[in-house]
Amino acid sequence: MGIAALILWLLTAGGGFFMLATWIAKGGARQPSSSHLPVPVVFGHFLLAAAGLVVWIVYLVADTDALAWIAFALLVPVALLGLVMLLRWLPVYQGRATATDPEPAERHFPVAVVAAHGVFAVATVVLVLLTALGVGES
Repeated sequence: MGIAALILWLLTAGGGFFMLATWIAKGGARQPSSSHLPVPVVFGHFLLAAAGLVVWIVYLVADTDALAWIAFALLVPVALLGLVMLLRWLPVYQGRATATDPEPAERHFPVAVVAAHGVFAVATVVLVLLTALGVGES
């Protein structure tokens, strides 16, 4: 189950990295006033997720239960920050921005990538928790 969580985490990270690169390329970090996603939230989400992934890889190598719990603990704020960003992105996706507002960088996120990122993220959190709990061990 730990390897399945790793695979899903990597898929989630791929989608997240794509969205981060798109957001940066479209000016999200350079023009924070035009984005509905706060820079600290975006980069906090990214950095905590990356740190958790590193801890998870070390857990898989070392097989130390405490590392699985640390990785899960890192995923909790990652998930909360991700939910905040999703809730701030939805009005942008639905086109509620006025014509006088500059186009937010996050308007360029493909819906399929956002959806896949969210689904993979939830599955990753569940698998990491189940692994930390020892479910499926023989």
